[in-house]
Amino acid sequence: MTSIIKETQSIKEAVTFINAIDVNKFSRLISRIIQKLHLKGERTFSEDEEQKLQTALSLDKQALDLVLETTAFILEQAVYHNVKPVALQQQLEAVHLNPDKAEMFSQTWATAGHELVEKLKNNIFAPKKLEYVGWQLNLQMAQSSQARLKSPSAVLQLGLRKEDAEVQENVFADFNHQELLEFYNKLEVVQGQLDSLT
Repeated sequence: MTSIIKETQSIKEAVTFINAIDVNKFSRLISRIIQKLHLKGERTFSEDEEQKLQTALSLDKQALDLVLETTAFILEQAVYHNVKPVALQQQLEAVHLNPDKAEMFSQTWATAGHELVEKLKNNIFAPKKLEYVGWQLNLQMAQSSQARLKSPSAVLQLGLRKEDAEVQENVFADFNHQELLEFYNKLEVVQGQLDSLT
């Protein structure tokens, strides 16, 4: 399996800080991160909690931010690649994370990973959600420069709604036959990729 965690400079620094954290404190830290990871735009810890964490973990703000971001990144990579707990532990040990911390990641991922994946499946990553699809077929028979003309086109109406909005935004797209065929073929590719994931 290819490595999901590359040993970059920031990963090396974060690993050094994580290795220095007491395993019991790290256990509580990673549990909180995995519980809140699915919430968009919400901080895992309040500013007050982060100040307390700095004291408890003997880290400055920059080091704490790096530890929190790296821990979240590792869990996000585990979600994205659907990695097994044992493989996650091996990959973390390969970037020089202490075995007890790598095992903590592995145990947390084994117990809470499935629930996180399910919560993330329900999240909307796009700012707008498709609510409605309508269509209309038009046939242009003539125009001022041409008496005989047969030009069919389809107009798609896509009703989009922001997650927190009441009003639907309508987007209209006009397609000739060739454009509609290309659009359809792209949708088929997307459908095939979705099918392969399920």
